[in-house]
Amino acid sequence: MADKEVLTAEDVKELQPLYAAVISALKEVYDPEIPVNIYDLGLVYELTINKAREVSLLMTFTAPNCPMADQVMMEVQQGVESVPGVTKCTIELTFDPVWDRSMLSEEARVELGLDYEEDDYGKLND
Repeated sequence: MADKEVLTAEDVKELQPLYAAVISALKEVYDPEIPVNIYDLGLVYELTINKAREVSLLMTFTAPNCPMADQVMMEVQQGVESVPGVTKCTIELTFDPVWDRSMLSEEARVELGLDYEEDDYGKLND
């Protein structure tokens, strides 16, 4: 990821609508094997926007050998860069930590029909 830039409270307030628009764009990109968008799947680990309105993403995939990784990353970059106000999108791919079902949003759990009381192995929590 790029050097960390300190934003003022005014910067954050000014960039808030852009964050919301970028998240909306990310929610338009779907995992090719799971019918849920990448944001709700928890594949986006970090989203930063600097004063120049350059977006940096740290993301992962559900599996390191995803055959559609290049296609998904291209869709992410194009989607984010199409957001009005965004000047650039940089994506860094990581597998640390490894993705697991605990990273799913509540919306994704509902979409996939997963029981909130189940842990990652499908057993009820004690």
